[in-house]
Amino acid sequence: MSDPTRTFAPRYFEIAQALRSRVGKLHPHDSLPSDAELCSEFGVSRMTARAAVQELVNDGLVYREPGRGTFVSPPVVDRQLSNLLGFNAEMRAKGLAPSSVLISAEIAPGTKTQLQMLYLEPGSEVLNILRLRKADDVPLVLDLNTLPAKFAGVLETDLDTGSLHSALIAEGAVPSQGTSTITAEGATQTDAKHLGLDASSPLVVERRLIRDPHGTPIEWTESRYVPERYSITAQFTVELPPQG
Repeated sequence: MSDPTRTFAPRYFEIAQALRSRVGKLHPHDSLPSDAELCSEFGVSRMTARAAVQELVNDGLVYREPGRGTFVSPPVVDRQLSNLLGFNAEMRAKGLAPSSVLISAEIAPGTKTQLQMLYLEPGSEVLNILRLRKADDVPLVLDLNTLPAKFAGVLETDLDTGSLHSALIAEGAVPSQGTSTITAEGATQTDAKHLGLDASSPLVVERRLIRDPHGTPIEWTESRYVPERYSITAQFTVELPPQG
């Protein structure tokens, strides 16, 4: 006679729980068994094995790299929205090793949005810098920095290892204040390629406008974050309703 109080969990859930215990004993970037190895170990189909691993991916415990395998994720990087450190300084402050891959840097006619945000005349050119930013060699964010073309001298900096803001200061533009808008969007093909995701995977997208001490826009940036690897925390005050 069956026990009416007993509950049954899907097989993939049981495997995911077993893997959670295993991950807790591993180090960041250690590899997990392949899907084929999990099929053999647990006696399940490849679909069930992938579903189990996807549970851990969804919780940010592991990450997949196409063609390489599945690895233990480092701790989630968290940033306070009230201030903005350069990426390299932010990662080092959290005990992580920052690195960047410069994908492209070019002078091009500005889009309507870029020109509006940077207060540039129609037809003006801008400098677009696209970089993949990593922490402990794990892709975190795809950054598109757009600057007025007059700051093209920043290209003399090694943007794989150097600071864009330091390069801007050398050009006479001091980043001082900014505004930020955060949305959720699906990953594009470009995002998927560089961040190691499936197309249309959810991303946190932050668009920032940085101004100099005089309030003049000097940088418009679109940052596309992998949400399982990066979080943003905001501090705020609570406005009480009118009394009486």
